[in-house]
Amino acid sequence: MSGVIRSITGTLRYTSNQAHRMGVERGRESFRLDVHRDGSRVLAAHCEIDDAPAVVRDVNLRLDANNLPQECFVRIAVGGQFRGSGWFAFGPTEAQCESTTTVEGRISQRFPLQAPLQAFGNHAIINDSYAMSLYDLSQGPGKQTFFMLLSSPDHRGATGPMIFPVSLAIEYVGEEEIEVIAGRFKARHFRILDVGMPEEHPDYDLWVTADEHYIVLRATVTGYMQTAYELDSYAVVEH
Repeated sequence: MSGVIRSITGTLRYTSNQAHRMGVERGRESFRLDVHRDGSRVLAAHCEIDDAPAVVRDVNLRLDANNLPQECFVRIAVGGQFRGSGWFAFGPTEAQCESTTTVEGRISQRFPLQAPLQAFGNHAIINDSYAMSLYDLSQGPGKQTFFMLLSSPDHRGATGPMIFPVSLAIEYVGEEEIEVIAGRFKARHFRILDVGMPEEHPDYDLWVTADEHYIVLRATVTGYMQTAYELDSYAVVEH
């Protein structure tokens, strides 16, 4: 009997909201979320950003039954060339990274943790939406702050991969019903604010499925980025 009890697969369409290229496709993402019999989850994604310098990213994140990240693999190519690959592991008191990059060379990091890490950002959009599960919905709409680690401080995730600590706020706006390419869904609307990165990150709105899977339905980033993301296909298989 397979250890996987449910698989959710889908694709995302990346587009621009810039006035001179409104609605133009600028990338894509395919993802798979496997829910295992023991309650753990594995979230994998292949991401492509066409805007120069083009970025191709493959990620694989494993979370335990308590929804805490355990380990993650990240590989990126930038401008059509290999940029780096890294493996991250998260224990109760320490995060580790072992990676190789074409800029920094061989990297070995140890980052002390005051408590088990709640979330790890690998820059896949599906991973961003799943991080919204950090928000305590019992508190209702509002804003909550969190600490997490990233695989890159670059807004497109085009450096490293290596450990970068960040603080941010998640605002829960409320529930809505929205229609996207993949269909009509009941959604929870969140907003990522106050991201502590070297370059100020514009506000980031995400609409995710109103269930325990937090699959991204639609997302928009304001400011200089002016980007949009939409669920293009979606399938659930019960094993």
